[in-house]
Amino acid sequence: MLQPRIYKRTYQKGEMTLTLGERTLIMGIVNVTPDSFSDGGQFYEVERAVTHALELYEQGADMIDIGGESTRPGHTVISDEEEIARVVPVIKAISERAPHIPISIDTYKSGVARAALEAGAHIINDIWGCKADPHMAELAKEMDCPIILMHNRDNTDYGDFVSDALQDVQESIDLVLTAGVDKNNIILDPGIGFAKSYEQNLLMMASLGDLANLGYPVLLATSRKRFIRNTLNLPVDDLVEGTAATVAFGIAQGSQMVRVHDVAKIKRTVDMCDAMLYQTLKEMK
Repeated sequence: MLQPRIYKRTYQKGEMTLTLGERTLIMGIVNVTPDSFSDGGQFYEVERAVTHALELYEQGADMIDIGGESTRPGHTVISDEEEIARVVPVIKAISERAPHIPISIDTYKSGVARAALEAGAHIINDIWGCKADPHMAELAKEMDCPIILMHNRDNTDYGDFVSDALQDVQESIDLVLTAGVDKNNIILDPGIGFAKSYEQNLLMMASLGDLANLGYPVLLATSRKRFIRNTLNLPVDDLVEGTAATVAFGIAQGSQMVRVHDVAKIKRTVDMCDAMLYQTLKEMK
C-alpha cells in the first residue's frame, strides 16, 4: 500500500487561500517571454497572458506561475528591469480581476521577486534555490511568503547522483532557514531538466519519495520536458500522455503540487490519482 509523505499547509493573504494536503494542487504556467521552449511568444502581450491565466484557472489550475525570463538551455539572460516590465503588468491585472487566485513569480532575482510580490504575487518560485541571489532568502523572510526551492547547479560533476542532489537541496533549505524563513513556507522542486542528463532525470523521478522525506512538500515540474520528448520521440506539442505519466508517478511518491501547461487534460490524471491516493490515506487514519 502506498504511504507517501503528505504535508498539510495553508497559505493565506488577502482574498487568497491555498491549502496543501487535501488533494494535489495544479500550477498553471504562463510564460510572458518570446523564447520559452514550448510556448515562447504565445502569451507575450499582457492581455493575452492575463486571458490565458484566467482560462487555466477555469480549467482547474489552483494557482498560476508567471515567468518573464526563459529558462530553456541557452536562454538569454535579461535585466531585472526588462523582466519586471514583462511580469508586473500581468500580475497586477490578474490580481485586480481575480484577487483570490494564487500567483507565483518564477524568478531567481530578488529585485524581480520583490516587484512581483508588491504587485500581487504570493509565492516565490526560484529555479536556483536561493543560491543565485543572496538576497532572495532575506526577501522571503521579510515578505513571509511561501518559497519554492528548486534543485539546480552550474555543473554536472556528481559523485553519487541522488545523494549529491539531495545535499544540494538541503543546502538551499539551510540558506532560507538561516535567513529566518518559516519552515512551513518551504516547498521543494527536484529540478527535472536542470543540470541533469537524460538518465539522471529518470533517476530523480524515481527518487521523489526521498526528496519528500526531507520534510517539505514537493512541487513536480515535468510538463513537456526534454526527457519526455527523448523517451517518446515526439515533438514538444504532443507530450500530454508522457507528462501525465510523470505526474501520476510523482503523485504516487508524494508530490503534492504539479506545474503543467495542459491543465484541463492533466487535471483528469490528477483527479484519478487523488481518488486512489487520498482515499487510501483516509482509510489509514
